[in-house]
Amino acid sequence: MATAMAASAAERAVLEEEFRWLLHAEVHAVLRQLQDILKEASLRFTLPGPSTEGPAKQENFILGSCGTDQVKGVLTLQGDALSQADVNLKMPRNNQLLHFAFREDKQWKLQQLMDAVMLQLTRARNRLTTPATLTLPEIAASGLTRMFAPTLPSDLLVNVYINLNKLCLTVYQLHTLQPTSTKNFRPAGGAVLHSPGAMFEWGSQRLEVSHVHKVECVIPWLNDALVYFTVSLQLCQQLKDKISVFSSYWSSRPF
Repeated sequence: MATAMAASAAERAVLEEEFRWLLHAEVHAVLRQLQDILKEASLRFTLPGPSTEGPAKQENFILGSCGTDQVKGVLTLQGDALSQADVNLKMPRNNQLLHFAFREDKQWKLQQLMDAVMLQLTRARNRLTTPATLTLPEIAASGLTRMFAPTLPSDLLVNVYINLNKLCLTVYQLHTLQPTSTKNFRPAGGAVLHSPGAMFEWGSQRLEVSHVHKVECVIPWLNDALVYFTVSLQLCQQLKDKISVFSSYWSSRPF
């Protein structure tokens, strides 16, 4: 009996020593590594820091698509903001060329990424990998369409979103459903990209998407950020798993 108790006490002492090592050595090492990774990730965002002078540098990205040439343009990023969107749209009905750009007093913040970074790594990574699903009324109410000059026609909606390392711009052309229309009106739900035929109600009108034009540009540092977020999450998960092993073992022992 005494031998068994002595063995149990020795086993507990070894476990406590190993757990102290985990807390004081490995946890600190992982946190330092995590800090270095996140610092490296933060450098990918072209934001002005305490040691930098003046505004963040501007980067221009050309929008393109392998499936359409009806939408062309250039997006300008300055730090965490889309400071300019210069877009040309060729209307398929009459080949009319529309040109519109952000008003000088408007910017589109990359809040879907930056807010998530401040909250937690998981949310930040999910924001990059999984674009938010929006209904057409939500897109209409977002205010993005009203950021352009000259004012966009009332039969156009514009949406901008991030998908992995790409900044995507979508233009929806709309037409009004007349009260005499024989179409079965079914409001569309939320989606990342709505298809032609999607219907919604806005104000007193019922509208339908007639054409969809999507263009995109690759933002290299978004891909870098995604890699760093993934590595950071893996480190945190590995550390959590190690601590869980000790917790599970102790909860099953009659110490």
